[in-house]
Amino acid sequence: MKKVAVIMGSDSDWPVVKGACAQLDALGIPYEAHILSAHRTPAQAAEFAKAARAQGFGVLICAAGMAAHLAGAFAANTTLPVIGIPMKGGAMDGLDALLSTVQMPSGIPVATVAVGGAKNAAVLAAQILAVSDEALAARLDAERASMAAQIAQKEAALQAELGR
Repeated sequence: MKKVAVIMGSDSDWPVVKGACAQLDALGIPYEAHILSAHRTPAQAAEFAKAARAQGFGVLICAAGMAAHLAGAFAANTTLPVIGIPMKGGAMDGLDALLSTVQMPSGIPVATVAVGGAKNAAVLAAQILAVSDEALAARLDAERASMAAQIAQKEAALQAELGR
């Protein structure tokens, strides 16, 4: 199975980003997590992105706040799928990060999840990898079925409380 790289621009992103790592663990997907900066360590970030395919990665997840150029910097240096997690904070409380992540130039796409959407980034990475991995696809199907069962239980509890 291909690995997922989980890259954050700062250690301050870790409290949110660890949710992506937990989801990858739950799905049995190998990953590496690293701190690299598009602005403070641009050469190292570019080197990682350029070597990612040869290093066995299949998807890159990049979390950054404020100017949020990390996902775009990675996408500029690889043809692997890149998923951006805009981080909350700064003067615009994450809106700047969201816009910086989604507004990529034509030909250099970054898939973008919600501000702070680490779990969805991991699920999207899993769905991308599952295109060529039937066992992973089955685990994703089982997780969806579990979510549906939880909602059905909550609906039944609500109706019981309402006396219906």
